Amino acid sequence: MTKGVGRLRWAINWGSWMQDRARWSALVLGVAVLGAAWIAYSAAPASATTGGHIPSPREGFQAPSFALTNPTGETTRLEDLRGQVVVLNFWASWCPPCKAEMPDLEAAHMANKDKGLVILGINSTVQDSAEAAQSFAADQGITFPILLDRTGEVSRQYLVRALPTTFFIDRQGIIRKVVVGGPMSEATLTSTVRNLLEAGG
Repeated sequence: MTKGVGRLRWAINWGSWMQDRARWSALVLGVAVLGAAWIAYSAAPASATTGGHIPSPREGFQAPSFALTNPTGETTRLEDLRGQVVVLNFWASWCPPCKAEMPDLEAAHMANKDKGLVILGINSTVQDSAEAAQSFAADQGITFPILLDRTGEVSRQYLVRALPTTFFIDRQGIIRKVVVGGPMSEATLTSTVRNLLEAGG
């Protein structure tokens, strides 16, 4: 009789434990599903945090926007150049490789400025000077726009770690090629510009 009662109690306890376990598992699963749903619902879309642009200066990514002035105070905004091929060349007057590649940049500018090419020489003025930049451009016979990065903000935006560094941007504002260091070869400059211009848009 005692054994029978013991077995009955054991069976009741086992059944109760299994029910509790099932309830607990269902509760844990429910909480997990609700948590995942809340995360998905509350996550901010990319456009809400970046304005629809990926602020990363890498090939295949949107070129970060900026506005810089030239030595006479005129402002150039990158976004205003959409629809044209843009070459950003970061340089300084004391940089020998920068000086070495300037004639090729000027030649590319003269040959393609009427075909939709814009070359912007971004002087790292934070580690140079506006006067030195002007003198350098005059000595080199540069006719494409020279912009002054007085605070280094644009260099930081583009993660420039060496001078010169050149970014090739297509008509949609996407970075298509980055050349770090220099002097950049004339063949690289010419072929990259030609391919971007021929790509149309």
